[in-house]
Amino acid sequence: MGLIIFVIFLASIISLILSKIKKGKGAEWAKIFRIATVVFSISIFTYWFIKKSAVGIVKDSVALQVVNKLPQTLDFYVINNNDPDQNGILEAKHIGKIRPEYYRIEHLKMDKSNEYWIVGYLGKKNLVYFSQHSVPNKNIDQIIEVQNYINQSVRLSETAKKQVEAYNYENIKLGIWVSLDFLLLFLNLVLLLRKKK
Repeated sequence: MGLIIFVIFLASIISLILSKIKKGKGAEWAKIFRIATVVFSISIFTYWFIKKSAVGIVKDSVALQVVNKLPQTLDFYVINNNDPDQNGILEAKHIGKIRPEYYRIEHLKMDKSNEYWIVGYLGKKNLVYFSQHSVPNKNIDQIIEVQNYINQSVRLSETAKKQVEAYNYENIKLGIWVSLDFLLLFLNLVLLLRKKK
């Protein structure tokens, strides 16, 4: 998605430059390009937001229910350890902030993995919970009740912390690019719809 967002950004800047062409042979082609850019951008963002808003049920996935039994609201992440025997790729996912006695459900794609980690934060950077879980049977959904502030492995929790930081950094970076794209899209839309005086 990052590449498409960058392409939209470049196309939107070119569209703004082309909006200065009012007359001549290039004016019609410039307008077509600007309209195509706006339609393409709106289509991509509509698809992306619908996909993000939809329930994250994945085919052949394992449902993970995380229940917070602690007296404080914690911010939870799940890290899927793909091919753990061969130092596989770690994929972080934000489950969300879970209040005491509440739960969240996440669906994990476990076709290349048999292990996941749960990471809980109190505040933004205070890691207070880390647990490592194996999935012996992928047909049985997982229920994890967080009842203690524990850290099962200091070494693995440090790896998990770095993975969560990288995940959050990528999300912030993506958020900035999306915001810039929205701003440019809005400007292009206004210029296209503006009536000539």
